[in-house]
Amino acid sequence: MIFYIPEISKKLAELNRAIEEALSLSESRPIDQMLCRDVTILKTCELPNKPKISSPEGQARLIHDLASIELQAMELALRTLYEFPKAPKQFRIELAALVRSEASHLMLCLKTLETLRFEWGSWPVHIALWQSVSSEDSLIERVFIVHRYLEASGLDAGEAILLRLSGLADKTCYEALKIIVSDEINHVDFGSRWFRKFCDLEGLDPELEFFRLFRVLSKKAPRKEKISSKLRRLAGFSESELKILQTEST
Repeated sequence: MIFYIPEISKKLAELNRAIEEALSLSESRPIDQMLCRDVTILKTCELPNKPKISSPEGQARLIHDLASIELQAMELALRTLYEFPKAPKQFRIELAALVRSEASHLMLCLKTLETLRFEWGSWPVHIALWQSVSSEDSLIERVFIVHRYLEASGLDAGEAILLRLSGLADKTCYEALKIIVSDEINHVDFGSRWFRKFCDLEGLDPELEFFRLFRVLSKKAPRKEKISSKLRRLAGFSESELKILQTEST
């Protein structure tokens, strides 16, 4: 199964087949095992310090970390396809496209690493994003965790990093990240739209459910990035949700 293939190149080669398999399922196929990697996996607190972003090595480390994040995002979206085969057809069609988009981000990161004269595996990685979900999640919880919490936090970080990269003479990293952040706005908006649709189907108040899930998840996986109200608005966050985020982040 693609999740348990260590080599990143083989994962990408198997992706289309895995998507088609997931889309053909009629029953859930829980994914409970740990991810496999062809690089060293460490806890986030054990990762080596990051070089200054102004240095070539620091820029390469940034892209390497981003490649790891995009790989996990690809696998998380694919996991949802496997575990929720009875979700609405349109949701699954859009999610399959999102899987492919995350794969394109991963390939862009790997290509950018080569341009910077580094390679995948130059540093260890974490799998904290993958560990944030469980096969026990409801569909509402999964959409919230992956798209409205983890990916939305990526927008916050992306805006701050783009600002730092904009001052560098070499625009290699800046141009790659600019593409990714632009696409991620759509990914988070996907989560915003479907989160509200699924809440409506379950007879839940979307804002109350947002607040409940945010409080639970922020304690388990706290995010430290400054909230980007601008990008989150573009990604479907309401003013009341932004107020909750701002209040809880202070």
